[in-house]
Amino acid sequence: MSAAGDTKAITPPDIRLRKGQTPLVCLTAYTTPIAKLVDRHCDIVLVGDSVGMVLHGLPSTLGVTLDMMILHGKAVRRGLGRALLVVDMPFGSYEDGPEQAFRNAARLMAETGCAAVKLEGGESMAATIRFLTARGVPVMAHVGLTPQAVNTFGGYRVQGRGDDAERIRRDAGAVAEAGVFSVVLEKVPEPLARPISVEIAIPTIGIGASPACDGQVLVTDDMLGLFTSFRPKFVKRYAEFGDQAEAAIAAYANEVRERRFPAAEHVFADTFGGVGTSSVKGGEAA
Repeated sequence: MSAAGDTKAITPPDIRLRKGQTPLVCLTAYTTPIAKLVDRHCDIVLVGDSVGMVLHGLPSTLGVTLDMMILHGKAVRRGLGRALLVVDMPFGSYEDGPEQAFRNAARLMAETGCAAVKLEGGESMAATIRFLTARGVPVMAHVGLTPQAVNTFGGYRVQGRGDDAERIRRDAGAVAEAGVFSVVLEKVPEPLARPISVEIAIPTIGIGASPACDGQVLVTDDMLGLFTSFRPKFVKRYAEFGDQAEAAIAAYANEVRERRFPAAEHVFADTFGGVGTSSVKGGEAA
């Protein structure tokens, strides 16, 4: 069945049942216009805490707040009709314990209309995941490179190489057993992500992992090439909008300085049919 032809809203159980089926498509969105663009093509739309770096210019995701996630979650919800909306729980909103996590997850769901939340961590988050899912909060997990732990890792490094592979395997198994409906595997070596995708009973969503994962996710702004200097190894650019946008802005600036914009077709005629004046009546252009 074509993703574009299916207008029924997707649910977390639907995603879980897609294990081993047609790969799941996931992209990020932070605004209503982008949500509208990706909705008909995606199974999952993620309002990631990457919004802090992508839209707000933060150096990492650690400065993102719950209020920021709610603001962008609401915007994306208004643009979706089909795809499953998942909103990230930001750093500091769930690590203190299951009760804190439930309180903030419930607020996220109530105020944004999202169908699920995503949190980072493996074995250490298993008890919290059980607590949330037992109380009606669908959870997507995130293991491997977890950006909220960037200071612990010493940077955005590949996780699970050598002896560290067993830790990632345990994390993936622990969140699956705790009740998540899917798990993101980020920056995990391909030979490790492949067997994990076979071993656990829930869909794996890869980003810098393996084509054998049950789905793939990318930051939409990366995939569209909106950044001209940032090129992660795991991102394939399907467009170069950053270069195109810069060229368009430069052309606009030149035309304004040379008085070639606005031209006659961009201004309003006066009441005698001439060009060169414009009027506003009652707040609308006449």
